[in-house]
Amino acid sequence: MGLYYFTDEQVIKLSKNPNVKHVGNKSITYQESFKESFIEAYAQGKTPREIFIEAGFDIEIIGNVRIKSSSTRWRRQDKRLEGVKDTRKGGSGRPITRDLTKDEIIERQKAQIEYLKQERDFLLELERLERRAIRKQQLSPKKSLKSSKK
Repeated sequence: MGLYYFTDEQVIKLSKNPNVKHVGNKSITYQESFKESFIEAYAQGKTPREIFIEAGFDIEIIGNVRIKSSSTRWRRQDKRLEGVKDTRKGGSGRPITRDLTKDEIIERQKAQIEYLKQERDFLLELERLERRAIRKQQLSPKKSLKSSKK
């Protein structure tokens, strides 16, 4: 599977577009505002190619395949709860090889504590709902016996 790489000149030209968040030799990350305006314009009947041209992109650089795949991906993402928001975390998932500062360690621990609190609250709520459902199920047959005796 071949990739279409951007030249350094193309990267510079694309990075000047205000709708681009980041561009490298292999990929483009678009601003969320552009993705949202893309979805709105597409819903109004404009083609993906027209939207990209109006946004100031050079179609020859980006290419039809990227436009089509971006369009398909954003329309699918728009149906999610998060919308077209980039849900990736800040990093690539690789472990940090440098030593963290005390402030960074504290921030990470605070985030972990908050996550664990939310997880605990979720599990408690789930347990409460399960107990309620079991109680309701246990009471249900008794009610049906009373109504059949009449």
